[in-house]
Amino acid sequence: MPHIAPNELLRIGEVARRAGVSVPTIRYYEERGLIDAVRTTGGRRAFPRHTLRRLAVVAAGQRVGLSLQQIADALDELPRDRAPTQREWTRMSRHWATLVERRIEVLQRLASDLDGCIGCGCLSLGKCTLFNPGDEAAGEGAGSRWLRRAEQADAERGASVTIDGGLIQTM
Repeated sequence: MPHIAPNELLRIGEVARRAGVSVPTIRYYEERGLIDAVRTTGGRRAFPRHTLRRLAVVAAGQRVGLSLQQIADALDELPRDRAPTQREWTRMSRHWATLVERRIEVLQRLASDLDGCIGCGCLSLGKCTLFNPGDEAAGEGAGSRWLRRAEQADAERGASVTIDGGLIQTM
């Protein structure tokens, strides 16, 4: 990172306050490579003012439901040493628009599946396309996976499990 005038640097607390996040969040974002800090002559962490723009991009991405990895990938398209130009922002935001459109399609399918579930009443996690798409749980066998795991754990400890009138008894 090129030399930055001290009046262009913000302390971590100021960056957090202005970005509306906590100081640990700023540290986490730095650790993940979303933003970059410089060290002052006293060894303190400081951030260039344009970091606020990068944090605004992070917040915008989170608001539309993107993962931090998707946001990091987008930030990799933007300059690290200055605020992005309008052209750079437009190029990056076109990619986000595609991601958001895909997310909307998924959410619309989810909404129609929910409507079907409400009217269906099947209560079948074996057939439900919302909770068990493609019937992936069928490979685990019939019944509750939680009960099977408890039975397996008890068997490994040498205990026996019986089901009597809907009650599970461990002996």
